[in-house]
Amino acid sequence: MRRILKNIGPGTLIAAAFIGPGTVTVCSLAGVKFGFTLLWAMMLSIVATIVLQEMAARLGIVHTSGLAGTVRSEIKNPLVKILAVGLILIAILIGNAAYEAGNISGGALGLATLIPNSEVSIGDFTLNTLSPVIGLVAFFILYFGNYKLIERFLVGLVVIMSISFLVTAVLTNPNILEVLKGLFLPKFPEESWLTIVALIGTTVVPYNLFLHASLVKERWSNKADLKAARMDTYISIILGGIVSIAIILCAAAIETSDLKTAADLSKGLQPLFGEQAKYLLGVGLFAAGITSAITAPLAAAYVAKECFGWKEGLRSGKFRLVWIVILIIGVVFSSVGFSPIEVIRLAQVANGLLLPIITGFLLWVMNRKNILGSYSNSAVQNALGVTVWLATIMLGAMSLVKVYNSL
Repeated sequence: MRRILKNIGPGTLIAAAFIGPGTVTVCSLAGVKFGFTLLWAMMLSIVATIVLQEMAARLGIVHTSGLAGTVRSEIKNPLVKILAVGLILIAILIGNAAYEAGNISGGALGLATLIPNSEVSIGDFTLNTLSPVIGLVAFFILYFGNYKLIERFLVGLVVIMSISFLVTAVLTNPNILEVLKGLFLPKFPEESWLTIVALIGTTVVPYNLFLHASLVKERWSNKADLKAARMDTYISIILGGIVSIAIILCAAAIETSDLKTAADLSKGLQPLFGEQAKYLLGVGLFAAGITSAITAPLAAAYVAKECFGWKEGLRSGKFRLVWIVILIIGVVFSSVGFSPIEVIRLAQVANGLLLPIITGFLLWVMNRKNILGSYSNSAVQNALGVTVWLATIMLGAMSLVKVYNSL
C-alpha cells in the first residue's frame, strides 16, 4: 500500500481535472432528470478514460514527448502536417475556450452562494460580476506562476466535497438492483443524447490527453516506471469515476428538476449536511472552478507550444498570449447573462464533440513502431481504443443531429 501511495501522482491531477464544476453540474442534471438510467454512460466514460489516458502516459514515458509534438514530428508531408497540426490546435483552443467558460461559470456559481445578488443589469444585458473576479484570480496565479500551493489547497477542498458526495450517496440508501441495472443495461431515454455526450465530455477531457503525457515526464524518466504510471492512472481514474457515480446517486434523490443555482445542486447533499449543504457545495464549486480555470488555459498554451515548436516556456510572451486569450474568452461568455448551468453543460457537449478528433490522432501515434517500438499498441489495446473512438463518433454525430433538429 505504501508503494502504491508513493507512486500516486499525475493520475490524481488528471482525476482532479475532470472532477470540476462540469462533473458536479452534469452528473447532477443526469441524476435529477434520468435517475439511475444513465449510470452506464458514466461507466463507459470511466473505461474510455482509463484506455486513453494509459496511452497518453505510455507515450510520455517511452517517447518523452507530448501528443501534439509527436504528431508534428511524425507527419512528413508539409501540407498534411499543416492540416493535422492546425486541426489539433483549433480543436484544443475551441474546446478549452468552451471548457474555460464552464470552469469560470462553475466557480462563479459556487461563489454566488457566499456572495449573493452579484448580478448587474445593463440595459437588456445581465452581467455576472463574479466571473471577472474568477478570471482575475486565475490571471494573477498564471502570470506570476506561483500557483502550486494554492492549487493543492483548492484541490483539497474538492476532495472534501467528493468525500461528502460518497457519504451522502450511501445515506440516500439507493436501490442496489436499480443501480446495477443503470450501470450495466444501457438505455436511451427521450431527450437524453446531449446529457450522455456531456457525461462523456466531462470525464474524458481531450486536453487531459496532452496534459498527462507532459506530467508523467516530470515524475518518471525510465521505461521501467511504466508499471507505476499505469497503476497511478487506474487507481486515480477509478476513484474519480466512483465520485461521479456518487453525485448521480445523490442527485437522483432530489425531488425537483429545476436546477439553476448552487443551492439547487446542493439539495443532493442535504441528507448529510442539512441547510449548510449549499455552503459546502458553493466552496467546492468555487475551488473546482478556480483549479480548472488555471489548468485549461495552461494546457492550451502547452499544446500551442508543441504545435509551433516554441522553445520558450511559461515566461514567454507567446506562451502567455495563448492562455490570456483562452481566459478572456471564458470570462466573456461566463459574464454576459447566460445561465451558468447551461454554459457548463454546453462546454461538456463541446468536449464530447472534439474528443473523436483527438482520440484519432492518439491511436495513430500509438501504433507508430518507429517511436514506441515494442511499447506500441497491442491488438487488444487497439481494439479497446477503436471501440472508444467509434463510440465517441457515434455519440457526437447523434448530438449534432439533436442540436440541428432543435434549431
